[in-house]
Amino acid sequence: MINEWDITQTNLYRLSKKKLEVAVIPVGAIEPHNLHLPEGQDFLHTTYVAKQSCKLAWEKCKSVICLPTIPYGVDCNLMDFPLAIHVSQASLDAMVRDIIFSLEKHSIRKIVIVNGHGGNDFTPLVRQIQCGLDVHVFLCHWWKVGSDKYDEIFDTPDDHAGEFETSVALELYPDLVELSKAKKALPRPFRFKALNEGWVQTSRRFVKLNNYCAVGDPSNASAEKGRKYLDLVCKRVSEFLIELNQTPIDELFPHQ
Repeated sequence: MINEWDITQTNLYRLSKKKLEVAVIPVGAIEPHNLHLPEGQDFLHTTYVAKQSCKLAWEKCKSVICLPTIPYGVDCNLMDFPLAIHVSQASLDAMVRDIIFSLEKHSIRKIVIVNGHGGNDFTPLVRQIQCGLDVHVFLCHWWKVGSDKYDEIFDTPDDHAGEFETSVALELYPDLVELSKAKKALPRPFRFKALNEGWVQTSRRFVKLNNYCAVGDPSNASAEKGRKYLDLVCKRVSEFLIELNQTPIDELFPHQ
């Protein structure tokens, strides 16, 4: 069966008969996640969320298209670990900008970036590109979509490669998870009160935290928890895609 919402599966015959309203651009990263999760963690789970959300949306509005996931992200603060792959935010912005330029040329003016890596920062790009092109770009950090329900599903906070990410991995690709190698890592506080309180911020170099690139406790992870959160996220994202698809662009869009 051909998934017409997946640009890599559909074809010119089908595309020539469609008026597409919304395009989804997933962006991940290739980086270490503790000792037990795959380097492709952010790429794999972001791809799933984007595709599943588009699949669900397609059932009610057959005018959304999912683009291939951009695999690389901003990982300069993880380069002490093998085989983290870093691209600069400027390079990432340039690629996303060119993709959006292409979409605009094909009359797709509603674009959703589904981001799956905390190091990627598309906020300035979204602001700038909407001043230069006749498009509306929306940014979704997928792991935050269900944050209001997080404590109902998970027992402990997850900063990096802890309970949340391990649960997601156990649900989506359990064959790639080596739980016996997992380590627990508590957050290491800063020396400065302002940083610990959050009203001053800086970037963390992960090698200064521990030698296994983790901040979190994966011991309570389960596939069931991963499934609950993924179902919640994909339902919400798909509902947004449907609403976005059905809302015409006027002079006040996206405001009321």
